[in-house]
Amino acid sequence: MNKKIISTDKAPAAIGAYSQAVKVENVVYISGQIPLDPNTKAIVSDDFVEQSHQVFSNLAAVAMASGGSLNDAVKLTVYLADLADFPQLNEVMARYLSEPFPARATVQVAGLPLGAKVEIDAVLCLA
Repeated sequence: MNKKIISTDKAPAAIGAYSQAVKVENVVYISGQIPLDPNTKAIVSDDFVEQSHQVFSNLAAVAMASGGSLNDAVKLTVYLADLADFPQLNEVMARYLSEPFPARATVQVAGLPLGAKVEIDAVLCLA
């Protein structure tokens, strides 16, 4: 297996025993990103929309470090602290991804690291 660890300082460093992403052949598995500013290591805001933008920015930075972009995403898993934020998530997501959109699962969870309101992980398939 040809496994490569992907890392960039343009996204927050891992806050546990995991890598930002792992690339195997032409598939990239991006670890869950929360709305941490990569410079301050703090949650960007208490506002859901601002948090969502930061999460997508972090995902995009890791995707770029892997040699791809968010348009290479084939699967996203979204974790929300409150499913009432689902419509806003769709609006933000449409700014970062274009059709055809990747497959996606969205679930409400009891809690996220550091009190985040949203976390998203991604699978990319690079040509």
